[in-house]
Amino acid sequence: MLKSVIITKGDKMNAYTETRDILKKYNITANKRLGQNFLIDDEVINGIIDASNVNKSDLVIEIGPGLGTLTKRLLENSGKVICIELDTRMIEILNDRFKFYDNFEVINEDVLKVDLNKLINENKSEELKTAKIVANLPYYITTPIVMKLLEDKLDIESITVMVQKEVADRLVDVPGGKNSGAITYGVNYYTRPEKVIEVPNTAFIPAPEVNSSVIKLNVLEKTSVEVENEELLFKIIKMAFMQKRKTLLNGLTNGNLASKEEIEKMLTSLGFDLRIRGEKLSLEDFAKIAEYVQKLTK
Repeated sequence: MLKSVIITKGDKMNAYTETRDILKKYNITANKRLGQNFLIDDEVINGIIDASNVNKSDLVIEIGPGLGTLTKRLLENSGKVICIELDTRMIEILNDRFKFYDNFEVINEDVLKVDLNKLINENKSEELKTAKIVANLPYYITTPIVMKLLEDKLDIESITVMVQKEVADRLVDVPGGKNSGAITYGVNYYTRPEKVIEVPNTAFIPAPEVNSSVIKLNVLEKTSVEVENEELLFKIIKMAFMQKRKTLLNGLTNGNLASKEEIEKMLTSLGFDLRIRGEKLSLEDFAKIAEYVQKLTK
């Protein structure tokens, strides 16, 4: 596991000066609607590069590169970087900054609408053997992006992203842990997650109201548990977390999984206390429930 580092004060001169000059040159400001906060801390940037462990045989997909502060380091360390950026103002800046890099490509699109499997398959080669995701994700759509990256079952080695600290705590927690939510189970189903860097809000301009964390999701070759019906598994997990204060029994009943009597019978036969809440279950526990329900529908 990578050693967790708390960034308190870094050398901001290079990244800060560079960011300030670019904003002035193009006469732009951060777009609040798109959740833009520009990273200005060189130590944090170094930490992301180290954590992602990119090398010249890697194809890197960077989501929301913004002004290209992190992009520049990724280009220097990887075989190719494909940036996916929604803001057309950033497209001009990125193309200007990296026009002399032959390993740079930018796509002006919403990442949620991009066929990432196709993009990766078209770019992997003998030279670009592995693919990795590296990004400073917009906070307002972090969860949809992370779930897309996982559910699309991309041929990637890892996902190294900066997210809001509170969200990071939920993503890297163990299923059943104090910070766990429905997404925790999805992350642990597909990956081995870890938090690698804690980042203060002063590492950005404009400074967000919250602190951030860099997490790394190491994609598993095989999912952590085996189930016949993944869709059913996550449907059951979502039911259990729709109303966290309710018992698992009530959550599954309200989700119309089956009648209350049938669910009581199932939970009892599987050895669960009828008063237990879904947040207390492990991923293996939910897998048992999914397998039980699957057999009933055959």
